[in-house]
Amino acid sequence: MFKTLANAWKIADLKKKIIFTLLILLVYRVGACITVPFIGFANLEGAVVSSDMSLLLQYLTGQLTSAKDIGILSIMSGNAFAQATLFALGVSPYITSSIVMQLLAVAIPALERMSRTEDGKKKINSITRYVTIGIALITSIGYYVYLNSMGAVIEKGFFYAVVIIACYCAGSSLVMWLAEKINEYGIGNGISLILFANIVSRFPTVVIEIVNMIKSKPIGGTIYTVCACLFMLFLLWFIIFITDSERRIPVQYAKKVVGRKMYGGQNTNLPIKLNMTGVMPIIFASSIMNIPQIVNMFVQAKSESWFAKFVQYCSSITVPYIIVNFVLIVAFAYFYVAISFNPVEVSNNLQKNGGSIPGIRPGKPTSDFIKNVLSRITLIGALALSVVAVVPTLIQYIVNLFTTSFMIQDFVFAGSSVIIVVGVILETVKEIETQMSMRHYKGFLE
Repeated sequence: MFKTLANAWKIADLKKKIIFTLLILLVYRVGACITVPFIGFANLEGAVVSSDMSLLLQYLTGQLTSAKDIGILSIMSGNAFAQATLFALGVSPYITSSIVMQLLAVAIPALERMSRTEDGKKKINSITRYVTIGIALITSIGYYVYLNSMGAVIEKGFFYAVVIIACYCAGSSLVMWLAEKINEYGIGNGISLILFANIVSRFPTVVIEIVNMIKSKPIGGTIYTVCACLFMLFLLWFIIFITDSERRIPVQYAKKVVGRKMYGGQNTNLPIKLNMTGVMPIIFASSIMNIPQIVNMFVQAKSESWFAKFVQYCSSITVPYIIVNFVLIVAFAYFYVAISFNPVEVSNNLQKNGGSIPGIRPGKPTSDFIKNVLSRITLIGALALSVVAVVPTLIQYIVNLFTTSFMIQDFVFAGSSVIIVVGVILETVKEIETQMSMRHYKGFLE
């Protein structure tokens, strides 16, 4: 990986793209630290109101991250949600709008036809942007209501509410723009890279939590930390193994004579990745699981109401959350494969080029065979993703049955976080390698 990056740095075009991507991520992280106007800290008696940043961050971080049902929002936004900064909403509205448009493209024939052409894809992207702004506006209103209930709004009134809501809505729109600029002029997927930057930015916080836990519980905290680190190393190896695994379908090309030359006759294979969907099912499932918590920001349900109990069951350390998250990851894995890989089109391309799978007739039998193989491979990959994402949460749930002294919020989402980090790194490196091979870089080819 490091050799690939070093070789890419020697190519002017790739060097510009890498620098552009890093600058965009830097801009995003700066925006994640900018405080929104009229957000401050009030003491418990309500007598003193202050806009001191140290008090504000301490108060909001302690209050918001202590709520287990919205901890994932803070983690996926790089702690911007817990600090109520400009990019507090992160990429959640953009991801949600992308999910909505992809589901509508499957359900509505007109959108499905549009998605097959370049002009149609541009129109769908434009619609996705408008949907993102609408979702961001609704979420910003709910976030303002939530902050107001927490006592974090120091100025009351319609004008101040409009300013705060507009800032969060504009911040979400700017995040969407930054992600698209990475896709257009940079390297890698913009959404994935921003999530990667958010997760990595929380490493110092995790280290501080671990140190504090060890200080308070020297023996138990040390054992818990060592076991968690060993588990994370195993998780890292397993994710890389799953990402690099593939099913190779043998393909044989018939010999044909063109003029005085003979073409074809070689044997090759059709690789099908075990984890063809990458990190997208994890991201989509996390966004769906956030919806009850976002709705609760609006209604502020009472603790005795049925909706409050529903939100509690949707929190990160409950059995219903674990089960639903598991099912959603599997479902989105199948959905993402269905919209990104077409067995009929692959079968037609093989037939046009004179290729065939040994023992399988060309045409529909080939497409059916590829579809069956793809279905089984997708199931294995989806189950692997689900297990990696759910097992840390299940471990923390079991630990909490006996004691609540050993609790690291990020460990609950360690599986999802590691998958995103490793997946983004591998996908970005592969894209760099592809771009290098397209430029016929001699040092890389050798």
